[in-house]
Amino acid sequence: MSAELTLGAEEELHLIDLDSWKLSARAPQLLSRLPKENYSAEIQRTTVETNTEVVDSLAGLRSELVRLRSGLVEVAAEDNIGIAAVGTAPTAAFADFELTTTGRYGRMQEQYRMLVDEQLICGLQIHVGVSNRDLAVQIMQRLAPDLPVLLALSASSPYWNEQDTGYSSIRSIIWQRWPSAGATGPLHSAQEYDDLLTDLINTGVIADAKMAYFDVRPSSHAPTLELRVCDATPIVDDAILIAGLFRAAVRAAEVDIANCRPFVPVSAPLHRASVWRAARAGLSGELLDHLRHPKPHPARLVVRALVARLRPQLQEMGDWEEISELAENALARGNSADRQRAAFAERGLLSDVVSQVVAETRGPSGGPEPAVPALRRYRARAGDEAVGPGLAPRVAYREVIDFYRRLDEAEVQARSQRRDAWVDDAGLTFGVGGEQRRFAVDLVPRVINPHEWQALAAGLSQRARAIESFLQDVYGEQRLLRDGMLARDLVEDSPGWRPEALRLPAGTVRAPIMGFDLVRNEFGGWRVLEDNLRNPSGAAYALAIRDLMDAVLPDLPRPEALVDPATALTELRGGLLAGLDEAAVPALLSSGPDSSAWFEHRLLAERAGLLLCQADDLEVTDGEVRQRGTGTRVDALYLRLDVELVDLVAEDGRAVGAEIFEVAATGGVRLANAPGNGVADDKAMYCYVPELIAYYLGEHPTLESVPTYRTSDDAEYRIVLDRVGELVTKPVDGHGGLGVLIGPDAAASAVSERRAEIAANPAGWVAQEVVALSSHPTLEGGQLEPRHVDLRAFVYVSGTGPDDCRLAGLALTRMAPEGSLVVNSSRGGGAKDTWIIAPEDAR
Repeated sequence: MSAELTLGAEEELHLIDLDSWKLSARAPQLLSRLPKENYSAEIQRTTVETNTEVVDSLAGLRSELVRLRSGLVEVAAEDNIGIAAVGTAPTAAFADFELTTTGRYGRMQEQYRMLVDEQLICGLQIHVGVSNRDLAVQIMQRLAPDLPVLLALSASSPYWNEQDTGYSSIRSIIWQRWPSAGATGPLHSAQEYDDLLTDLINTGVIADAKMAYFDVRPSSHAPTLELRVCDATPIVDDAILIAGLFRAAVRAAEVDIANCRPFVPVSAPLHRASVWRAARAGLSGELLDHLRHPKPHPARLVVRALVARLRPQLQEMGDWEEISELAENALARGNSADRQRAAFAERGLLSDVVSQVVAETRGPSGGPEPAVPALRRYRARAGDEAVGPGLAPRVAYREVIDFYRRLDEAEVQARSQRRDAWVDDAGLTFGVGGEQRRFAVDLVPRVINPHEWQALAAGLSQRARAIESFLQDVYGEQRLLRDGMLARDLVEDSPGWRPEALRLPAGTVRAPIMGFDLVRNEFGGWRVLEDNLRNPSGAAYALAIRDLMDAVLPDLPRPEALVDPATALTELRGGLLAGLDEAAVPALLSSGPDSSAWFEHRLLAERAGLLLCQADDLEVTDGEVRQRGTGTRVDALYLRLDVELVDLVAEDGRAVGAEIFEVAATGGVRLANAPGNGVADDKAMYCYVPELIAYYLGEHPTLESVPTYRTSDDAEYRIVLDRVGELVTKPVDGHGGLGVLIGPDAAASAVSERRAEIAANPAGWVAQEVVALSSHPTLEGGQLEPRHVDLRAFVYVSGTGPDDCRLAGLALTRMAPEGSLVVNSSRGGGAKDTWIIAPEDAR
């Protein structure tokens, strides 16, 4: 007997209060006004389940889904309730669970406790007609390799308990906790399946056959094979796509069985791994392929491979053209998890996410029309900051991208030429190998939304407080070392440790100016990549780039509440002089024109009102630092030196650096940043910053670090040696991108050489996991092209108290060359203007 291949679906739908955007437990009231044959209760009172009629075609299933959703929407609207077809409601919290009062559900709650209490989740079940139960069991054994792809297409649950979980489908992870969830293991007949259910029921672990929560099962109440692995999907056409693929996969398995084609089951661990990867990455990362020994590939390729493999069956049922189109539409706009994160990125409000999924659930079946035209030629990737799902410009970038769309190639070229002329006239350069090079600037600005800047301010201020506390402690009382939190040799054998720094007065602010390098992952989460505490550069370049943009692109639309980077100069000067007399004089001490950042030294001194000095310009007289020639007393020195201060020598041979340090040791001059700060921005010490936050502040880090391995640790040393080709390796005392090797992009010879370097000096290296950096549109040959970017932000520090750290109102966005993840200017990188939008309370 052949399979009937009819179609049906069950959708679990969240009820949303349209005033609060929270879950509403009014399912009993709504169900009392709905026909029982199509609508039913679920275990939680915040959910209604719909059950379609049996249909023969995808068009019929679409009509049924739309009909049932519309019926529920109409009744729910009377109570100001909306409907959300998603795996989890973004604003749902554990306390929102309310049990539907039946004996069966009460027993389940008593037996399974938290498993029931956390069931604020909704799925999509697709039924395909296979009335021969022996055939159904044989077919379901062959479907396992395709299930992760269907899950990835459906993924709609990135948020759980009001937090971003990092998963595309946290619902499937929660669901797998049930003792009867997942795969059944090898079965050959309906009798074996029934025996399995009987055994499970007899163990008392499950109560009845309805609790067979397998990924695929012969339905407990219909002559069908039932797909249960998927999240609920807000856009109806995504459910139709999944139904079409599932039915074709059922038919393909049926044909293989009829033709006696051999079948090798997927091992249980590999199946779990494949499902987990789909839950984690959705369509934005990689999925495992269909081979006996699966390998990861970009999700879009795996989806297209499945569609192509099922083409004969899709054509047989007349579904090929429709499913092909629906698959490409789904890949273009992303799954619901992608779209939810894009909605959250605009304002940082989960209510915006809920509003979006309610609108998508309401219809139309193909999803809402895009608000703006797509960038069809743009090579978008997961994690692009300006171009979201469906190649649509994100809200913050619409006016900017529209501006560049209107420029013809000749005008783009003219603007680029004006930019280059401005750079040359301003002397905007950066030193590489003793040579001053033109600083590369892109004309597409980066936008940092208010909620993002607010989160960065909190996270970086916390990090800065902990680091300043550490510096004052290790060069003071050394409580951390006495308590055994860090080994003494880790600190005092660090390349950045300076014994003379122990002589600076107690309470000296060691790092008044801190720089932090941040990156974003494919989900938009910020990570601190490096701490810079000696002489972090970039602030003047951010100022200059804004001047450039104002000169070259005065007609580029600016957002409201755009922060003026010049305000940071007042904060810089104020920080250098904090607590000093009003007449105090600050100066910037530079290594001179040969310094790689000489442009920055000159601009900062000019704009912040600092004396610009070199070694020959200063002298120590009667225990005071003075400017030679004028006799002006210098009260604060902003050190921007290429050597340690005590090693600084004037042309006439005076050990002026050592003399200045002696004044600082008596409190006669303030140093910013103080000698010895390198002990805290050593790449090995970076690993311990979360522990410093816990030790000094008693807090959890609000900004995460990139996973980092210390090769000085024996266990991690072995891990790194095995994985040099997969990791980013860096010298602990490196800077400016020097010595960085990105394993996946490196030649085998370079990987082998780096492995030997680490083996020769384990303490001299660290390794980090490769972060899939976010990308940003960059003008290249008159077209917008994505390039990887990072962010250099600055915190001004006046102490270790909660209010003593302030995030400067400027930042430098650095971009990597095409095909690279390294953004440093010395490695061919460039920069772009960073548009910080002030939070409401700072306007």
